Amino acid sequence: MMSKIQTMWEEAFRQLGKYRGNVYGLYYDYQSNYRGDYSLSVAIEEDRGGARFHLPNHDRYEVFKVDTADEQGLLKAWSKIWDQEEAGLLKRTYSCDFEKYYPAGEVEIYIAIH
Repeated sequence: MMSKIQTMWEEAFRQLGKYRGNVYGLYYDYQSNYRGDYSLSVAIEEDRGGARFHLPNHDRYEVFKVDTADEQGLLKAWSKIWDQEEAGLLKRTYSCDFEKYYPAGEVEIYIAIH
C-alpha cells in the first residue's frame, strides 16, 4: 500500500510542476477503518482560494501537526492517530480525512471526528 501511495504522490507532483499553493491528500470511501480499503486522491486549491473538493459539512476535525524536520514525521503522525484511536481517545467518523501540505513545507493531518 505504501508503494502505491508513494507512486501516486510522485505522479501528482510531476503533474503539478511549479504549482505553489496548498496541496491536499484526501482519504475517503473507507470500507471499514484505517486497516480496510479506502480511496486516496490529490487535490489543489483554485486561484480563487477555494478548494476543488468539498468536505462533508457535518464533520468536525482533529488536527495533527507533522514534524517535517523528522524524515519519518508523517508516518509518526499517522502512528499517533492510530494509537489514539486504538486507545479510544479518538472517535473517527471515517468520512473524509486529509493531509494539507503548505507551500512553506508545513504539513497538517485533519481527521474527521464525531
